[in-house]
Amino acid sequence: MDWITDPQIWISLVTLTALEIVLGIDNIIFISILAGKLPKDQQAKARQTGLMLALVTRILLLASLAWMIKLTAPFFSILGFALSGRDLILLSGGLFLIWKSTREIHEKLEGGGEGHANGRAAPPFNAIIAQILVLDIVFSLDSVITAVGMANRLGVMVAAVVIALGVMLKYAGAISDFVQQHPTLKMLALSFLVVVGVVLVAEGFGHHVPKGYVYFGMAFSLGVEMLNIRLRRARTQPVKLHASKMPGD
Repeated sequence: MDWITDPQIWISLVTLTALEIVLGIDNIIFISILAGKLPKDQQAKARQTGLMLALVTRILLLASLAWMIKLTAPFFSILGFALSGRDLILLSGGLFLIWKSTREIHEKLEGGGEGHANGRAAPPFNAIIAQILVLDIVFSLDSVITAVGMANRLGVMVAAVVIALGVMLKYAGAISDFVQQHPTLKMLALSFLVVVGVVLVAEGFGHHVPKGYVYFGMAFSLGVEMLNIRLRRARTQPVKLHASKMPGD
């Protein structure tokens, strides 16, 4: 029970939990966009299932630390690049994320958005969950490797992951609704998912890209878009008030 009075453990737990929440933003956004393709009554279930799968995946990866260490060892070389199991997962996951996000952008630009909203059949629930699971594995691997590098105790890493996923579960619905209500925000999120995919591919080839740059760009763009949303509301408000006074004039 010495860990209760050890400040280093508590500092590691708080820091790692905050980092896990930040790393989980990408996961929430992608899950929200995929779940938005389902009928309304299935969306919340898909989000909860996706996040629970992410929790299970991360705990299983943390419980197999010996296997995780083997993943970082060189597996084979191609064109001068020594690729490990982790690199292959990051490469495949990054390429999948680029392909899926680009396809979503194309569908929205071409008017082929949510299928159930425009007469087309909605994708099967299990198909959406399978796509979410693929990305859960990729994001979980990156998250677990970060956790292993920041904490030495398995209990601290598991607690941080559980707390972070609990926070994500609590706010996933609000984030999803906000993204779905603002098409420009959804397009911005998809564009940054493409960037995240490119970063994953770069890391798969051994080129580390500090995620701080990516998240700063995301936060800055989000701030600008929030200003745009407020500006559009301010412009439409006087029009609504004027229209409501017309019959009485």
